[in-house]
Amino acid sequence: MSATDVAPASAEETTTAPPEVAPRRARRWNARRITYVIAPGVIFLGIREFGLLILSWMAGRNDISTTDALKSWDGQWFLAIAGNGYAGVPAGLVDAFGKRSFETPLAFFPGYPTVVGWLSDLGFRLLPSALAVTVAFGVVCAYGLTRLGAIVTGGSRTVGLILVALFAASPMAIVLSMAYSEAMFCALAVWALVFVLERRWIGAGLCCAAAGLVRPTASALILAVGLAMLVAVYQRRDSWRPWLGGVLAPVGLIGYLAWVGVRTGEWDGWFALQRRGWDSEFDGGVATVRFTLDVLGNARSVLEVATVGLIIGALALLVVGWRRRLEWPLLVYAAGVLAMDLCSNGLMNSKARLMLPAFTLLLPIALGLAKRRPSTVVLTLAGIAVASAWFGAYSITAWGYAI
Repeated sequence: MSATDVAPASAEETTTAPPEVAPRRARRWNARRITYVIAPGVIFLGIREFGLLILSWMAGRNDISTTDALKSWDGQWFLAIAGNGYAGVPAGLVDAFGKRSFETPLAFFPGYPTVVGWLSDLGFRLLPSALAVTVAFGVVCAYGLTRLGAIVTGGSRTVGLILVALFAASPMAIVLSMAYSEAMFCALAVWALVFVLERRWIGAGLCCAAAGLVRPTASALILAVGLAMLVAVYQRRDSWRPWLGGVLAPVGLIGYLAWVGVRTGEWDGWFALQRRGWDSEFDGGVATVRFTLDVLGNARSVLEVATVGLIIGALALLVVGWRRRLEWPLLVYAAGVLAMDLCSNGLMNSKARLMLPAFTLLLPIALGLAKRRPSTVVLTLAGIAVASAWFGAYSITAWGYAI
């Protein structure tokens, strides 16, 4: 029998499905849509929860409280400022030399403790408020990273989700679960960079202004965003918006530094606080080089050796990003973060943590992994997550010094 002998299906037969099929399709579509929406947050929270499980185990092994670990070091300062303001920080909190004056707390930027204080004022306890703020901004950052991975050259949503996993499993990502300000800063930074690549200048300027109240690392962000805005102005693109964004970008950082200057009576008051209290100032990288050579010479601890490895790895990734022609504002931002970290002689044990905001360095890895088989991607990310969870837990339980 030829094809022409086959009777065509009726319109009813071709368009009408059994009654139960349509609802099933709708449920599948809704499930896919929900999965699509929540994926960045689920990936971030899942990896960070695994890190907390490892932290809980290691805290028990070292006879310390998990709660105490999550609020250790800088967390104590942020919680004190959030609860009592700069003037009410307990006298027991001192600088790196064991000293304390009325101006010492001013070394810590106000953005994070202010938001924590607002939440605490609603009736929530201080530490849960701080951790909630950290986690919330971590999730906001995850969605920004997903967007960033999708819009870079050669990027996709898959690249963005891999980038989220790499960020959540960064070597010192433990601070993304602590009473620290890194999660808030990174959330503002990534969205500022997204807005720059999308030429949404006012949004970029506002994010920069807010980031300037959170961490001094905002200098690197302002540099990258400001240069992008200058290019837009020079090329006469987007009318008045780059001008306004450029005016807004440094407001937060300059405002806080000026306020500290007035409080201390020194025009460079915040920088003077860093020198006097934490022996931290720009030295062009001399101290970092000495630290690297010293550690490689005697390998005193896991954290210090790992820190040297991470410094070398970060510099290598910067070169890889340049060779892959990553968007130049992203490279400028990463280079600025590394310069601020590696070219100062502050606490060497904090170098790894201070590199965390240089998340754009992870893009070449994400772009490369996205081309591999799903099984390879999953196994690689799982291994990185395990290593990060252990290293972060080690740094605040077994390691006895500030991070």
